[in-house]
Amino acid sequence: MTEQQKKKGIKCGILRKRTMVKHEVDAKGQSTEKVIEWIQNRFIFSDLLSLSFWKEVIFDNSMTFYEYWSALMSLLVLYNAFFLLARQTYTQLQKDQTKLWIILDYVSDAFYLVDMLVAARIGFIDDGIFVMDPKSTWMHYRKSTKFKIDILSLFPTDLLYFKIGTSYAILRINRTLRISRMEHFFDILESRTAFPNLMRILHLLVYVMLIIHLNACIYFAISLWHGLGSDNWVYPNDNINFAQLPKDHLYQTTIHKYIVSMWWSMLTLTTIGDTDPPETTFAYIYVILCDMVGVFIFAAIFGNVGAMINNSNLVEDEFRMKRDDVKNYMMSRKVSKVLQDRVINWFNYTFQTRGTLNETEALTCLPYYLQAEIAMQVHLDTLRKVRLFQDCEPGLLNELVLKLQLQVFSPGDFVCRKGDVGREMYIVKSGKLQVVSEDCTRVFKEFGEGESFGDLSMLTIPGSKHGNKRSANVRSVGFTDLFSLSKDDLLQALEIYPEAKTILIEKASEILRKDGAIDDKLAKLAEMETTEYKVTTIWQNAKKLKSMSDVNRENQQMFEEKYMERVNAARKSIEDIKNKLNI
Repeated sequence: MTEQQKKKGIKCGILRKRTMVKHEVDAKGQSTEKVIEWIQNRFIFSDLLSLSFWKEVIFDNSMTFYEYWSALMSLLVLYNAFFLLARQTYTQLQKDQTKLWIILDYVSDAFYLVDMLVAARIGFIDDGIFVMDPKSTWMHYRKSTKFKIDILSLFPTDLLYFKIGTSYAILRINRTLRISRMEHFFDILESRTAFPNLMRILHLLVYVMLIIHLNACIYFAISLWHGLGSDNWVYPNDNINFAQLPKDHLYQTTIHKYIVSMWWSMLTLTTIGDTDPPETTFAYIYVILCDMVGVFIFAAIFGNVGAMINNSNLVEDEFRMKRDDVKNYMMSRKVSKVLQDRVINWFNYTFQTRGTLNETEALTCLPYYLQAEIAMQVHLDTLRKVRLFQDCEPGLLNELVLKLQLQVFSPGDFVCRKGDVGREMYIVKSGKLQVVSEDCTRVFKEFGEGESFGDLSMLTIPGSKHGNKRSANVRSVGFTDLFSLSKDDLLQALEIYPEAKTILIEKASEILRKDGAIDDKLAKLAEMETTEYKVTTIWQNAKKLKSMSDVNRENQQMFEEKYMERVNAARKSIEDIKNKLNI
């Protein structure tokens, strides 16, 4: 078998596997995310040339390929929007490179056609279900307005080249009907990027530049109609005789014509107005219209940019307001300057590193199951680092992962002190901690990211020498970020998983026994007390059951006696009736 045959066989296998995965997911009714992820990871651009690929593939707006494809189509739309007008207005540009423009135009048309195939394979949501059937996606696309616009944008108006010549690039102006494709691309960018405000500004600037370019082309077309150099308003803003200028003169070059036109358009539409006044009625009307459009553009730019700046500062303004409130409270209560500085430093560090004072607020708008999935991806690995929760059942970890709270400790802050009641456990996210003596003169241990402590004091361990109290003083060296889990949250989760509670207590006992923190006598005494308590509880429950059984027996006896009395009374009544009737 040749190398080419092997490659062909591999490729066919990939396509068959795509079909197999798709049908398997459809048959089982599973999520379509697996199919989409598979296509994203296995897709190669050579697949676009395969008929089998187009028969099977379904695209999704979240796919990386679709983002790149939308970017390419946006560039092609901009190519048609900018260059068709420029080539029609600055005729020398079209005449000098006619072959190049024809090649680029029909390459653009080819991509437009492929884009229709892509649009016909985009999955959609119907009644809450993501539809992946190719026939359904085609029917959905065919009935949409987008399909009609796509057909109009590819209507072969340039066939008129054969009749009136290739100098009329404006015949292809219908290609700009797909401007909404670029709008869709910017929507994707805004939803995917970490800088949405920057994307909105870029989006606005693209449209502004397009309007300025259109106005520049119209200005130069009016100048041609009036006559270049016929007055000081038309190009090149100088009253000269173009017939006497040599062909290589600066005013005769296409690039200079375009730049001067863009300069005039920019000054007019931005309402700067530092240009020569028009000298004809038509020119006055046109300038008035330009000024009106310019006012709207000016207002749109400043309005959108101002709104974006305000939106980007909302979180920072809220942070400053809270910091100022705390600062005013401390000043009014005459808190010491040292403590005030520590509080202010805590505010500044927290906002610089996290961008918010409460990161969980950002997720409150999401449903519970999505919050759980995000928390699992962010915190599950961290929770598994705790030796107490290693090899713990997934259900309990899923419950605990939503309970983790991020706390920030400043330099010198004590996270816990020896003898304190253990109400929380901690996992170090970043920073360094020290285990120090009570007078803080000696450092016994230093630990950092990924370490955990306080987990064993959260449970009541039989025979523990420390009970549920802290066994050491833990101090923050610098700014330290810790994930905390409260005892109440742990016990609440263990009520749902009672078997896990027994396992955790046994595991904690083993850990303490290895560390020499278990008193065997106390453990046996606690076990005996626990056994005695269980026996007593069982005996009391048995007595309660016996008492209830006796009560039930008495009630049953009373019921039987009353029942017999009523039966006898009924019999007597029947006998009396028979006697009266002489039966």
